[in-house]
Amino acid sequence: MIIGVVLAAGRSQRMGAPKPLLAVDEQENFLEHLIAALRDGGCHDVCVVVGPEHDAAAREIGEAVWDAGAHRLINPLTDAQQVDSLRVAIRSLPLEAEALIETPVDFPRIQAATVRTVIDAFGHSRAPVVVPTYGGRHGHPTLFARSVWPELLAEPLPEGARTVVHAHQSDLLEVTVEDAGILLDVDTPEDYTRLMQE
Repeated sequence: MIIGVVLAAGRSQRMGAPKPLLAVDEQENFLEHLIAALRDGGCHDVCVVVGPEHDAAAREIGEAVWDAGAHRLINPLTDAQQVDSLRVAIRSLPLEAEALIETPVDFPRIQAATVRTVIDAFGHSRAPVVVPTYGGRHGHPTLFARSVWPELLAEPLPEGARTVVHAHQSDLLEVTVEDAGILLDVDTPEDYTRLMQE
């Protein structure tokens, strides 16, 4: 069982509006696209980590998570790092889960085919970490096998989950995909304008 995880607890301060709810095309917003990509790519289930309940934007995002048929998890920390949200997800996952595949909500062009490629690569290799690459560069989503979850829960992680990826340089699996969306990080209004122009 592979669980998809979307990290959506950020405050979107540079964007000025909740990123998960921004349109990625005429049919979907960032959140809906990623939930569908993870599910269609082979995840047994998808959960989304949102911010604390006292935050109005987090509540709105949480409602959108339910509407999209995913599970909402709450990160109660106001100024959380992405790894804090990933830890919230890890602590909630069922015992049957063999691995999780995660992405920040900032990558709204990831394709379901990429998710499928990463999951299939894990199924054949049982590698502790699987990362997609495009043009020789690592991108999202990243798969972490259950065997490395204790490392993700441990302190310190100075580079967040990337610390664990770097620790497994000798045994991680890189899979090449034809999906530039794994590198397309949307953080600012300028990034979003470029996304919509494309």
